[in-house]
Amino acid sequence: MNASLFLSVFERSIEDYHRSDDVDAPMANPFPEDSLEALLYLKNWIDTVQWHLEDIIRDPAIDPASALLIKRRIDRSNQHRTDVVEDIDAFLLHQISSTAPQNAPINTETPAWAIDRLSILALKIYHMRQETLRADAIDAHRTACQRKLDILLLQRNDLSGSIDTLLEDIIAGRKRMRLYKQMKMYNDESLNPILYRQKN
Repeated sequence: MNASLFLSVFERSIEDYHRSDDVDAPMANPFPEDSLEALLYLKNWIDTVQWHLEDIIRDPAIDPASALLIKRRIDRSNQHRTDVVEDIDAFLLHQISSTAPQNAPINTETPAWAIDRLSILALKIYHMRQETLRADAIDAHRTACQRKLDILLLQRNDLSGSIDTLLEDIIAGRKRMRLYKQMKMYNDESLNPILYRQKN
């Protein structure tokens, strides 16, 4: 269980999505249902679809009614993404045997939220690499994108190392892990004042 595994699943999900490059294409998760890999694949698939929805909604010529539907879909996607990140943390917490004392420090973010950043970074790397290969782009564009890609690859190495260190520290008892809930309020009819006022 390490960042190399996480990245390999993310990269597979990204490649699988781009076979159709269609936000409505069904996901065919290749991993066993109750595995960590299945959760990781689902997480990145959600991110990948949302990445492309964010592109579509920025079309200056988009019909406003269509844009609103996509915005609602992005909201649902964000909630689903959050739920899956929390499921990954729950899986890790169940799997990791920690001997951390009660006074051991807690990291500023949980492992799954760091893994979430790795998923987004994998998407940035994929799409920036595509820009370096664009036949219809000028040389200056491709060169600028290559410089950005180099930075993203450095970030991937640094983040991967940090995730591995965090997991090692939790397993060794040098850090504690807790399962948090994000408590997102905007989708909750009992917490978003716009929604509960309309309901009443």
